[in-house]
Amino acid sequence: MNGFLSRLRRPFSTLHYCPNYLFQCNNQIQTFFRLGQVDDARRVFDEMPHRDAFTWNSMISGYCKNGRVDDARCLFDAFLGKSVRTWTSMLSGYAKAGRVRDAEGIFLAMPEKNVVSYNAMISGYFQNGDVRSAREIFDVMGDRNMATWNSMITGYCRMRWMPEARELFDDMPERNEVSYMVLISGYESMNDYEEAWRVFLDMHMRGEVRPDQQILLGVLSVITGLDDARLVTYFLPLALKTGYSSDVVVGTAILNTLRRTASLDSALKFFNDMPEKNEYTWSTMISALSQCGRLEDAILFYRQVPEHNNGTQTAMLTAYAQNGRMNEARKMFDIIRNPDVLTWNALLAGYAQNGMVEEAKELFFIQMPTRNMASWGTMVSGFVQSGNYKEALEVFGAMHRSGIIPDNSVLTSTLSACTNIGKIEIGKQIHSVTIKLGYEFNSFIGNGLINMYAKCKNIEDFLQVFDMMKVRDTSSWNSLITGLAENHRLSGAVEVFKRMPNHNVVSWTALISAYAQAEQGNIAFQLFHDMRNGGIKPSEQTVTSLLSGSGIRGAPRLGEQIHGLAYKIALNLRLFVRNALITMYFKGGSRDGFRIFEDTKAEHRDIVTWNAVLTGCAQNGLGREAINIYERMKSAKVVPNQVTFLELLFSCCHSGLVDEGLNYFDSMIRDYEIPPSIDHYTVVVDLLGRAGRLAEAESLVNSMPMEPDAAILDSLLAACKNHGNLNLAQDIAERLFRMGTNKSGAYALLSNLYASQGMWEKVDSIRSTMTKRGINKEPGFSWIHFNGKLYSFLHQKWHF
Repeated sequence: MNGFLSRLRRPFSTLHYCPNYLFQCNNQIQTFFRLGQVDDARRVFDEMPHRDAFTWNSMISGYCKNGRVDDARCLFDAFLGKSVRTWTSMLSGYAKAGRVRDAEGIFLAMPEKNVVSYNAMISGYFQNGDVRSAREIFDVMGDRNMATWNSMITGYCRMRWMPEARELFDDMPERNEVSYMVLISGYESMNDYEEAWRVFLDMHMRGEVRPDQQILLGVLSVITGLDDARLVTYFLPLALKTGYSSDVVVGTAILNTLRRTASLDSALKFFNDMPEKNEYTWSTMISALSQCGRLEDAILFYRQVPEHNNGTQTAMLTAYAQNGRMNEARKMFDIIRNPDVLTWNALLAGYAQNGMVEEAKELFFIQMPTRNMASWGTMVSGFVQSGNYKEALEVFGAMHRSGIIPDNSVLTSTLSACTNIGKIEIGKQIHSVTIKLGYEFNSFIGNGLINMYAKCKNIEDFLQVFDMMKVRDTSSWNSLITGLAENHRLSGAVEVFKRMPNHNVVSWTALISAYAQAEQGNIAFQLFHDMRNGGIKPSEQTVTSLLSGSGIRGAPRLGEQIHGLAYKIALNLRLFVRNALITMYFKGGSRDGFRIFEDTKAEHRDIVTWNAVLTGCAQNGLGREAINIYERMKSAKVVPNQVTFLELLFSCCHSGLVDEGLNYFDSMIRDYEIPPSIDHYTVVVDLLGRAGRLAEAESLVNSMPMEPDAAILDSLLAACKNHGNLNLAQDIAERLFRMGTNKSGAYALLSNLYASQGMWEKVDSIRSTMTKRGINKEPGFSWIHFNGKLYSFLHQKWHF
C-alpha cells in the first residue's frame, strides 16, 4: 500500500509526459477521496495542466461525499461545462449536509433534470423531514424508475409513516428486493412484527422477488420479534432453497434466532451442523450459553475457538460480566491488544449492570479513547438501572450538548429516569426531541411517555400520547391500563381491557393489580381464575399483585387461597413470590411469615427477603424477633441498607427497646456509613418520646441536618401529651401551626393535653381556631373481612 501511495505522490513533472496522464490523474483524485485525503486530491487537481468534465465532476462529488460542501460549490460555480451529473452531485451534497434550501435552489436552477435529480431531491427532503415537499416532487415527476418508488417508501418508513408507505408500495408497477426489504424493515422498526411477517409471506406467495441475504436477515429479525419458534421451521427450507443455508452470515442469524425463540439445544444442534463458522457464530453461542446461566459451558466453547479476535474475546468478556464475575471480565479486557469501541462498551456495560457505577464513570469519562452513541446509551441506562436517575439525566444532557443524536433506546431510558424522580418538565422536553427526530410513533417511546405522564398524574397527556400512536402493540395497551389504574380510573382501565385486540399475561396482571389495589380482592381473584381458564399462565407479578391486595385489607384467608394456587402452578418457590407471601402474612397479623422465611434456602434470600421479615416484625411489635433476624442477617454477610435499619428501629420503638434502638441508629451511621433520612430521625424521636426522654428527642430534632417536617413534630407532640410536658408541647404546636399544617392531629393532641390539665378555656380556643381554619377531625377507619366480602367502618366523633 505504501508503494502505491508513493506512486500517487510522484512529481507531476514526470507524469505530464506519460501517456493517458489525464486518466491517471482522475484515478488518483478518486483514490484520494476514497481514502479521505481531500487536500491531496485538491493538490492533484491544481497541478493538472489539463482537466476534463470527469475531473471537475470527480472533485465536486468527492468534496460533497467528504462533507466539504462549500469547497464543492466553489468548483461548481467555476466549472463552465456543467452537466446533469454536475448539478445532481451538488444537489445531493447539500441534501446530505442538511442544507435542504440550498439543495432546493440548485434543483430549481437546473437547466434540465433527469430521474436521478428528482430522486436526489426527494431523498434530500426526506432526510430533513420535509415529507410534503418530497411528495409534491414525486407527484409532478413524469418518469419514475424503481429507485424513485423505493426512495419514497424508504422516506415514509424512516418517518414512521407506515400507512403511506404501504399505500405507495401497493401502487408500485413492479417491485424488487429493495422494495420488500425497506417495507419489512419499516414495520420491524415500529415493532409491528406481525405485519412485517405478512409482507414477507406475500412476497413469497407472489414469487415476484427471490429473497436475497438482506431480506432473509430482516425476516429472521422479525421472527425474533414475534418470539415464535415455529416460524423458524418454516424459514429453514426457504433458506435451503435459495442457497443461503450454507451462508455463514445467514447461518449465524438463524442460530441467533433459534437461541432467542427456541431451546438452547436447538441452537446447539444447528451450530454443530453448520458447514462453516466465523467469529460471529462462535460469539453467538458463547453469548447464548452465558445468558442461559451456563457460564462454564461458555468458557469451554471459548477455548475451542480456532483463532481468537476482538469479537470472541468481547463475547467472553460480556459472559463474565453478565454472571457478575467482573474481575475475570477485566482480565479478559486487559489481554485484548487493540480493543475497539465495542469492547470498551462491553466492559462499560458490565460495570453498569453490576452496580459498579464509580468504575463505569471512570472508564467512560477518563479512560475511553472514543465514545459512540452506544457508549452514551450504556451510561444512561446504567445509571437508570442503579437508581441514579439524576446522574442519568446529566449524562443525557452532556450527550445532547456533544451533538450525539440519541436513538429510541436512550430516549426510553431517559424517560424512565424522568418518571422515577418526577421530572415532568424535562420529560416534556425529551418528548419534543422525540418528535423532532421522528421517534414519536415508536412504540417503546410511546410506552415510555405513557408511563411518565401516568406516574406524574398527567392523565390528559398520556391519553393523548396513546391516541396519537400509529402502531399500538400489546405493551402500549398494557401501559394505558396501568396508567389509568394508578390514577384511580378503574372503570377506564376495565374499558381499555375490553377494547384490547389481544390480552397477554401482563394485560391480565395489570387489571388484577388494579382491582387488588382498589380493595376489590374478590373480583381480582375471579379475574385470576378467568385468566387461567383462558389458557394464560400466571406470572410471578400476577401472584404478587394478588397477594399485595389481599394482605392490605384484612383478608388473610384469601391470601392463603392464593398461596395454595401459587403452589399448584409451581410459583411458590420463586423468591419474588416468597417475599410477597412473607409480607402478606405479616400484614394479616400471622406469624406464618416466619415459616415462609425459614422455608426459603439461605443462599436464595436477598435483601428484600430480610427486610420483609423485619417489616413484619415492626408491624406486629416483635422487637426481640427483629433483633434476632438482624443478627442472623449479619452472620449471613448480607449488607443492610436504609430500609433494614428503618424497620429495625420501628421494631425497637414499638417494643420499648430504647437502648437497642439507639445502638442500631449509631451503628448505621458509624459502621455502614448510611446517612439517616428524615424517616430514621422520626422513628428515633418516637423511640425517645415513648420512653419519656423528651429533652433528648427535642435535641435530636434541633440538631438534624435537615429541617423537621410535620410528621416528626407530630411524634414529639404526642410524646409531650403522653408525659404531660405542657411547655414543650406548646412550643412544638406553635412550630406546627407556623408550618401551616391542616391536619387535625396536632390540634387534638394539644387540646387533650389542655383538658388533662383542666385548662378548658384553652380547649375552647383550640376548637374555635379549628373551626375558623376549616379543619375537621380525621375520621377513624376500620374494616373486617366476612363471608368473602370486605366491610369498612368510619367513625367521626370528637373526644376532647
